[in-house]
Amino acid sequence: MAKLLLLESSTTNCSVGLAEDGKLIDLLEKNEGYTHSEHMASFVQEILERNNVAPSELEAVAVGKGPGSYTGLRIGVSLAKGIAYGQNIPLISLESLQVIAKAAMDAGEKFDQIVPMIDARRMEVYTCGYDSELKRLNPIEAKILDEQSFETELKTSRIVFCGDGSHKFKASCKSKNAIFLDDVYPSTKYMSQLAYEKFRNAEFEDSAYFEPYYLKEFIALKPKKLI
Repeated sequence: MAKLLLLESSTTNCSVGLAEDGKLIDLLEKNEGYTHSEHMASFVQEILERNNVAPSELEAVAVGKGPGSYTGLRIGVSLAKGIAYGQNIPLISLESLQVIAKAAMDAGEKFDQIVPMIDARRMEVYTCGYDSELKRLNPIEAKILDEQSFETELKTSRIVFCGDGSHKFKASCKSKNAIFLDDVYPSTKYMSQLAYEKFRNAEFEDSAYFEPYYLKEFIALKPKKLI
């Protein structure tokens, strides 16, 4: 029985899961803003204790690699790397956008393409398209949305838009081929099968050198008011 610890921290959803042979057996998550530093490590401890699983019994750690929140990703990936290195077990990374796409697929809507969106800033989102087998159709990009976005694709394809950035497009999109799923976040609830497939195929990261996929460089903003 392969037990995998799952971590996702690319958005406001702080999520920790425990899976066995590709099936989720427990989940702890909180979606109340960026509280990952307060909750993620304690969630890991709690989920292992209440399932009577010692860290030494884990076969691998899987983590959402982004893109998304710079701080959230640093916390989740650093914790995953620490556990993987400390227990000498493999580290697995998953595209956070693919995890959202898996959530949309599980919702049961008929579609030609799934387009998950993670909120970046203003009218910008991190996004790409996935097909019915969760294969990427185009490179992940930081895209600025407007009324003409996806206009060509929507003429011939039924597209599911989801993720915490999709509301930015929903207000201006008038196409009948567009389906919007609200309240869909990257969660370890949807990572177990994806992580187990990578585990079986030995698709591992180097736990010493692996870094989150930020897509864009972190930009520190000056506070509006000086203290």
